[in-house]
Amino acid sequence: MASTSSLHGLPADQRPRERMRDHGAVALTDTELVALLIGTGHAGVNAIDLAGKLLQKHGGVAGLQRTDVTTLIREPGLGDAKATRLVAALALATRAMNGEDVRPLITCSSDVGRIVESRFADLRRERTVLVVCGTRNRVIDVVVLSDGAAHTTTFPVRELLAEVLRRDGVAFALAHNHPGGDPTPTEVDRRTTTALRGAAAGVGLRLLDHIVLAGSEWRSVTASR
Repeated sequence: MASTSSLHGLPADQRPRERMRDHGAVALTDTELVALLIGTGHAGVNAIDLAGKLLQKHGGVAGLQRTDVTTLIREPGLGDAKATRLVAALALATRAMNGEDVRPLITCSSDVGRIVESRFADLRRERTVLVVCGTRNRVIDVVVLSDGAAHTTTFPVRELLAEVLRRDGVAFALAHNHPGGDPTPTEVDRRTTTALRGAAAGVGLRLLDHIVLAGSEWRSVTASR
């Protein structure tokens, strides 16, 4: 197989696009369909090889559907455009199969905790995670906003609001962890939450909740006020 990163480097009868045109999508493997979505690979790895590696690493198509865009962006050869295109296609396939919007809703602090907990597993530094929501508080995306030192977290307010607006969000929730093991919100957490709520309202956004995690426990900064 050709080593070029583009599908155009393959013989005509091996190119997924031509095979789909001539025989339909049913003639293509999962690897070839993913390769069509990502388009190109990277140095020395063509799109089909990259697609195969992604499927193997993440547990096939079902595993890719469960993988968030932030994780895929970090994969060698993907980046922002390819990762978001792949996630979008898989999300559409899921919705078509179910006949409904299956994205989670945020109705309470527990929903936020369930959505973000995997982003904090065994983490020994502070991290800030943003949950972007659309209408009816349905989750659009989950973004790792910042990673800090062992006992320092930052809340980049402008960047946070820009991320929400960039994704056409209308509301959001925030989560960060306390590596020391105590999820009790600090006075700084409470002041920051108040300031963030005001800044969000100034650009037409709603802060749904802000939670602090420590291990398997979490506390809502909003509820503690």
